[in-house]
Amino acid sequence: MITTLHIKNIGIIDDLTIDFNEGFNVLTGETGAGKTLIVGSLGIIAGGRFSKEMIRNGETYSFIEANIFCPESDIAIDGNIIISREIHTNGRNSCKINGRLVTVNELKEFMSKIIDIHGQRDSHNLLDSSKHINYLDEFIGDEIKNIKSDYMNLYLKYNEIVNKLAQNYGDDTERERKLDLLRYQLNEIERANLKIGEDEELQEKHNIMKNSERLQENIKNVDANLNMQVIEGVSECIKCLEKIQDCGSVYEEKLSEIKNIYYEIQEISRDISNMQENICFDEYERDNVERRLDEIFSLKRKYGNNIDEIIKYKENLEREIEEIENLEEINNNLQIKKKELEKQMNILCDNMSQIRSQYGIKLSQKINKELKDLEMNNAKFDIKISKLNCFNQNGLNKVEFMICTNIGEEEKELIKIASGGEMSRLMLAIKTVLADSDSVPTLIFDEIDTGISGKVAKSVADKMKIISKKHQVICVTHLASIAAKGDYNYYINKNVNENKTTTNIRLLNEEETIAEIARIANGDITEIAIANAKELRKAG
Repeated sequence: MITTLHIKNIGIIDDLTIDFNEGFNVLTGETGAGKTLIVGSLGIIAGGRFSKEMIRNGETYSFIEANIFCPESDIAIDGNIIISREIHTNGRNSCKINGRLVTVNELKEFMSKIIDIHGQRDSHNLLDSSKHINYLDEFIGDEIKNIKSDYMNLYLKYNEIVNKLAQNYGDDTERERKLDLLRYQLNEIERANLKIGEDEELQEKHNIMKNSERLQENIKNVDANLNMQVIEGVSECIKCLEKIQDCGSVYEEKLSEIKNIYYEIQEISRDISNMQENICFDEYERDNVERRLDEIFSLKRKYGNNIDEIIKYKENLEREIEEIENLEEINNNLQIKKKELEKQMNILCDNMSQIRSQYGIKLSQKINKELKDLEMNNAKFDIKISKLNCFNQNGLNKVEFMICTNIGEEEKELIKIASGGEMSRLMLAIKTVLADSDSVPTLIFDEIDTGISGKVAKSVADKMKIISKKHQVICVTHLASIAAKGDYNYYINKNVNENKTTTNIRLLNEEETIAEIARIANGDITEIAIANAKELRKAG
């Protein structure tokens, strides 16, 4: 549910924060004070359209933020989700969910599971015929839930097979072209006879070849200095110490240490001499190394960043060639599996179709009963269930809510109903019946009571009160009978300060709520109006 709504720079709203509660939240107040702007702000943060004209005069942006308490959500932090949307006069639009930037479509999709807005001209989820099947299935409950789960498992396997069959490389000519290309690539890699680490060894060897002249000169100098100076010098030191080693143990120890150094230097000298031999390359050998490096580089450019990746690519080529060469057999096996899955899925779809048809009648009857309570005696609601030609995630059924509002007229889709008042009452009837199964936690009603009074108004109030037992309800109303049912009543007014109009809102206590109901019902707050308001409140 929505716990807090913060609105900044929308119309006459300067900076407004509203703390909503569970149950029935009723918004009343002066005409033009900003009640519809509050509902409009909820629509905007739900991903709805926004006009730059809605930005408060003199400001460059509008900002709307809502805290949603949704502990069962995977993305909730301590049970809360923060939604925000900021829109600037230059067209920049920023939407966030828990601080993460999202697109408007992502925001709209997420919020469609949180709030459902109903007004004179809109009823977001209810007018989306693609969601009607979900309403019906939720109404049915467990009887279809398990079947639908079994079907979905088969449907995922079915889709996997369909996708594999779609990737069958086209007709025979196309397959042969593909095979020719794959075989060419495979032969090219096989001819290269690559070895792991070969490129690194060749690169090191080529680096030596490029610097051979410099290497030879310096290695030669090192070799000469070791043999002519270092080894001869150390040898002379050994001879001197041998002459005095009997003069004390310390001289004997030093002689031993210098001899060890002498042997190490001799070994280093031999290594250096060998290095000189390894640096000598002829032009033929150098050309071979460069050609091999060019060949490996060419393969890397085509098939992978290193030899490991090229070898893996080669293995994939072998698998793909084998698959295409055996494609007919593979496709035949896939077709057999596909037909078996279709057989199983059709059985489940028939079961779901029968259940939906039975419950479709029950749901229609319940909704028609609610419509009569709302003085729509000539209206007839019906659920149209048709069969699709291909499987989808719900089976083979298309479910659509239909309505005939007057005797002698044809049934129409809900979206084609002309009267806002009729649409509002129909929506209320459906929501009342589906209150237990509707998964959207917050329902928002914007002046759906326009044009009704008396018994119908009382029925509308009763229906919304019923819905508020299972959902958070936020309602803008001008009817005392609806205001009297509120669990929490908010009063909205506007103030003019320094030539600027600003919207204010406050939560009323019980005494203030009675006075507001009296004002709505009578226009003036008289003793008789107060007494009538108390009676309405008591009945609520």
